[in-house]
Amino acid sequence: MGENRKPAKSWLYRATRILQDAGRWRLIATAAVLLVALLCARFSWDYVPVIRDAERSLYDFRMTAFAPRVDQDPRVVLVVYNDQTLIATRKRSPLDRALLAKALRNLDTLRPKSIGIDILIDQPQDEDAELIAALRAMKTPTYLGYAGITDNVDQIIYEQQQYLESFFKAVSTEKVKPSSIRLEADADNVMRSWPAQLATLPTILVQAMAPSPAFTKYRGSIRYRLPTDPDRPVFASFPIDLFADPSVGSAFADQIRGRHVMIGGDIVDNDQFETPMSAQTGKSMIGLEVHANMLAQSLDGAALTRVPGWLLWGIAFLAVLAAGFTSLTELRWYALAPYLIVQAILFGGLPFWFQSSGWDTQGVPAIGWALGWILAFAAVGSAARAVGSQQRRFAQSALGKYLPRDIAAQILQEPEKLALHGEKRAIFVVFTDLEGFTKLSHAIAPEMVAQLLNRYLDSLSDVVLAHGGTIDKFVGDAVVAFWGAPISRPDDGMNAAKAAYAMWEAGEAFRKDIPDGVPPIGKTRVGLHYGEAIVGNFGGEGRIQYTALGDSMNTAARLEAANKSLHSNMMASREAMERSGLEWWRPMGRVILRGRAKPVEIFEPVPDFPASDRDHLTTILKRVEEDRAGALQDLIALVMRHPQDTALAHLLYRIEQTEDGDAYVLG
Repeated sequence: MGENRKPAKSWLYRATRILQDAGRWRLIATAAVLLVALLCARFSWDYVPVIRDAERSLYDFRMTAFAPRVDQDPRVVLVVYNDQTLIATRKRSPLDRALLAKALRNLDTLRPKSIGIDILIDQPQDEDAELIAALRAMKTPTYLGYAGITDNVDQIIYEQQQYLESFFKAVSTEKVKPSSIRLEADADNVMRSWPAQLATLPTILVQAMAPSPAFTKYRGSIRYRLPTDPDRPVFASFPIDLFADPSVGSAFADQIRGRHVMIGGDIVDNDQFETPMSAQTGKSMIGLEVHANMLAQSLDGAALTRVPGWLLWGIAFLAVLAAGFTSLTELRWYALAPYLIVQAILFGGLPFWFQSSGWDTQGVPAIGWALGWILAFAAVGSAARAVGSQQRRFAQSALGKYLPRDIAAQILQEPEKLALHGEKRAIFVVFTDLEGFTKLSHAIAPEMVAQLLNRYLDSLSDVVLAHGGTIDKFVGDAVVAFWGAPISRPDDGMNAAKAAYAMWEAGEAFRKDIPDGVPPIGKTRVGLHYGEAIVGNFGGEGRIQYTALGDSMNTAARLEAANKSLHSNMMASREAMERSGLEWWRPMGRVILRGRAKPVEIFEPVPDFPASDRDHLTTILKRVEEDRAGALQDLIALVMRHPQDTALAHLLYRIEQTEDGDAYVLG
């Protein structure tokens, strides 16, 4: 009945309990972390430096993945100074003005729609008079690059500014006007956005060449495009040398007529910018081509719309809310996986869906959503665990026992499990005992006895709980625990075996770390058995104890006691060994436990014993009845290889003391 109610009330029940039991300060701390999670999910692009870099990289990936693939744009042509031009003119900076003057005269005759010059005439050159004459004679609307010292302090000095101003006074006409060629790269030198139109500068080059109201104050992303054919770039590009000769330039009339011509440099290591595609293509882009992409975007009227702030707030809130609800669910990983996958697809896929739908996803905090989700999941989960710890203590107090955490939590949620009843279950039972502790307790002060015993029992209890076992009882210094009830799991056998061995190891660690003046403490002996028992709550309504009763408990206790005679530390029955799924066991023959008549096959965990020797020992014991003399000789040789192995030596002794087929009777 309780199992049917749990799915319907799981997260709501836990949320209610957290609000009721968390306490004021824990609720305040949780709320503070949730607020931080919400702010990260909304503003990670703006205020979290490392995450901001990750956001930019993810945006670049999205932008490149969904960039339009186009054929060569027939509206814009690039005319460039390249490195060959510089070699031919023997000028690198400033660029050859006479060549520019000749090209402008010839381009003017080819009737382009407009000409934009991405070159700063900020230093004198001998051919300036020729260039001034050419510009003043232009019939094509021509826009010459301008920059101001107040906005480009790292690129232009006062003297250059003065010359630039005087040059514009000389060339300005009805057709020739200044335009801003200022670009704005991000801190990582990636050119992602349109520059601001500053009041101190003339109209930006793109708006001057092709005015568009939609881009007057546009600050969104540059819409870069990729070529459908890698050998045919988006913008046709010609060296400026071609247009210096009228006879050659006229051959390109069809490529110039009615088009926007942009003139600038395409020079190695100069005016090169990273773009969102650079991380994947490995190529940078010249400033002139950045302007060309902006011009094409303006001509297309493709002003990208930013994702609204209210929507980003809503998604951030949804991410935090989803994380909180997910943290409150008490599902195993395979049941929780579909919820996590759906959320990963939703929050991870939204930015890509926005980009593919034509939205501008700069500023969309995709990494921030993940970070906010993680913070919220951790905050709510931490509060739930803290309250769950209180709930577990309540459940443990009600039961009067230490139980695994998941069992205690389930009992708390389903109190009907405290009802008195018993049932027959197959369980793994571990019984331990500390050798000589009773005698030791008479030799030291009572306070020290209590201190040592509590520390010892705590360490063994931690091992049991860490391996999912139920602590049945403490009998003096003995610990009784079992696996398989009240909840059974497929790996109970493995967990029980590992816990039993770890309890012996914990006992060894305990005996090596005792206070000065305390006599030596004996070793911990462990017995492990698998069999049926009656398990349930016994003791009456007023005093409930969840325990196990039956012969399996007695067998485990006798296996533990047998270690003393066998000179071993831990012994397990065949039933427990076969169900453990572990390979570390070696057979130790058959014995008749004290008070029993039926022989028991026993096995010892020896993880450090060579596997080849374990296999050899198994073969030897199988041969005892067929070839006793030969088997004994092989066993003697094996014992000689391990002279410190007292348990193995006692096995040899037991076989020597018994007749063929008989089991050794323990006293």
